[in-house]
Amino acid sequence: MHTVTLKPSKEKSLLRRHPWVYANAIDRVDGKPAAGATVVVRGHDGRFLARAAWSPHSQIRARVWSFDEAEPIDHAFFKRRVQRAIAHRAAMVRDTGAIRLVFGEADGLPGLIVDYYAAQQVPLGGAAQQVPSRDTAQQTTDDSPPHAQLVCQFMAAGVDAWKDAIVAALAAATGCPNVYERSDVSIREKEGLEQTTGVLAGDAPPGTLIVGENGVRYHVDVRNGHKTGFYIDQRENRALVQAYSQGRDVLNCFCYTGGFSLAALKGGAARVVSIDSSGEALALAQRNVETNGFDAARASWLDADAFKTLRRLYDDGERFDLVVLDPPKFAPSREHVDRAARAYKDINLTGLKLLRPGGLLFTYSCSGAIDSELFQKIVAGAAVDARVDARILKRLGAGVDHPLLTAFPEGEYLKGLLLQIA
Repeated sequence: MHTVTLKPSKEKSLLRRHPWVYANAIDRVDGKPAAGATVVVRGHDGRFLARAAWSPHSQIRARVWSFDEAEPIDHAFFKRRVQRAIAHRAAMVRDTGAIRLVFGEADGLPGLIVDYYAAQQVPLGGAAQQVPSRDTAQQTTDDSPPHAQLVCQFMAAGVDAWKDAIVAALAAATGCPNVYERSDVSIREKEGLEQTTGVLAGDAPPGTLIVGENGVRYHVDVRNGHKTGFYIDQRENRALVQAYSQGRDVLNCFCYTGGFSLAALKGGAARVVSIDSSGEALALAQRNVETNGFDAARASWLDADAFKTLRRLYDDGERFDLVVLDPPKFAPSREHVDRAARAYKDINLTGLKLLRPGGLLFTYSCSGAIDSELFQKIVAGAAVDARVDARILKRLGAGVDHPLLTAFPEGEYLKGLLLQIA
């Protein structure tokens, strides 16, 4: 096994159990380990620090598998890590057919994302016959067959090298035979890997499959949708919107396939206006309205630029009781922070101005380079410029199936605020 020796004093982060080793921390490498190979990381004094996956093309040169010198990295290792991750979700997540089963570093599998979709929540770890029948799974106007699906993103060299072992462990631990890959993410290029998608095991996913969440059913396009097809991380925040929507006029910006919009309709919103620049996403959102049997007259869909449309709505005198701002990632890296901060302030400024007195703003950032403190400062600045008094009612984030390592703050990509204006 190859050895990576760090420069003097560069072992401090690993001693605090941070799972990354940057290229500039490395003094020397024994031999030429292949991409994804397991290496032993040692301090400059020779002491063992970790076993890690080698990534020769990335600035994150090694990602830690284990801090235990006695733990080998083999098929049994991946079986244990997958089983542990699934056991956490089985104990903590209820009443949903969309679950994040593996969340990278937080589950000791750096660079791996695994999402699980089913027509309704089914117990994990059993046989495939747990997939519910059509009668019990889908009491809707849609006739799509029930389908259970695992969707994976392999975003680092280490998990990519162990892909077969991971897929086998997932299928065995969940009882779901269908595994699809959505490794069409740009971060793979930094790892020296090509973007790729396709069936890894079982059957190909249907054009859309239906998942249930908080009493709402959503069509999910696993093969072509954003991320793995659905924003699973917003499940608990959609439940909040649903709880606060009764009788309110709701505006949902960057609505994608209508996650928050459908939650608001389920919660009894008087009307919901939704904006997105993707006609395909809006078509699927409208299909979701039909599938749930909601009154289509309460929902309107605008295929438009959200920035321009927010300003137009304000100029037209439109006002709302609840506004959701869930934009795409504005800052893919630290180099984009200043530009992203201006964009976040722009939409939050107009969003706040569109609220009636007592109105609620659900606002989010999924840019990892924008931390919670900076995001709150941006929103506070928007409130000042909007000339409103805004109170923070709740800090928002991803659900319990997206745990965060205390030693790895970089894992907290989604942050949000629930505000109310006077």
